[in-house]
Amino acid sequence: MATPVRLDVPLDPAPLLASLTAHAVPGVETVDGAEVTRAVVLGGRATLVTARLTDDRVEVRGDAPDPALRAVATRWFGLDDDLAAVVDALGPDRVVGPLVRRRPHLRVLGHLDGFEATLTTVLGQQVSLAAARTFSGRLAAAWGEPGPDGFLLFPRPETIAALDPDEVQRTVRVTGARARALHAVATAFAEGLDLGPDVDRVEARRRLHALSGVGPWTVEYLALRVLADRDALPGGDVVLRRALGADGTRAVEAAAQAWRPWRAYAAVHLWTAHAFAL
Repeated sequence: MATPVRLDVPLDPAPLLASLTAHAVPGVETVDGAEVTRAVVLGGRATLVTARLTDDRVEVRGDAPDPALRAVATRWFGLDDDLAAVVDALGPDRVVGPLVRRRPHLRVLGHLDGFEATLTTVLGQQVSLAAARTFSGRLAAAWGEPGPDGFLLFPRPETIAALDPDEVQRTVRVTGARARALHAVATAFAEGLDLGPDVDRVEARRRLHALSGVGPWTVEYLALRVLADRDALPGGDVVLRRALGADGTRAVEAAAQAWRPWRAYAAVHLWTAHAFAL
């Protein structure tokens, strides 16, 4: 077993691990205690990567050079973020301030695969997290590629784009509209759409908004998770609306102006407080 790459950072692992567990695609990603494992493609080669999260570090191991593993961990768990700046900006706020002071080491969970994140988010629209995982697992089982140690690599855009939406509907067991949305997303990625922390966020948002079946909440959620936009705000989110006593997206956006440029962190703190209160 290779020596883990250790990144000493303040961390709040419980919310990250809970979110990873809730969203893990069966066959693609597993969470076992404080560890999350998935197959990723690094340097053109599929390799298994495991990250272990504790209060003061992330340890990541895999068959890849140390710089590549550090980059994986940094993108996955938002390790470049200045948490002191987040606390300074949001700590005085009446709504999120108490949450930020209670969890000063909470970080925004990222995603290592923009296409996977987009498809699974579309699959999760208007259904429970459990249903979304089931749908995503069916998609991965049907068209994923074999990876190391029995893990699957999530299907590639070209694979899904080449399918008839009716076949996707029958296999994944979703509505026809949802299958067509998945096909539209896959086609866009196959034709060059790319989502990651280094892309043009304005252009990425524009292309996502143009896709049938991809709404504003989904675009902003992907900006938060995949584009690493720390000012992203899914304004139509029910939890945010309730926390702010707002009656719609515009009211949320108006009330959230005080959170800029850390609106994504405010949203994650509110989601975490809601999830852990259940």
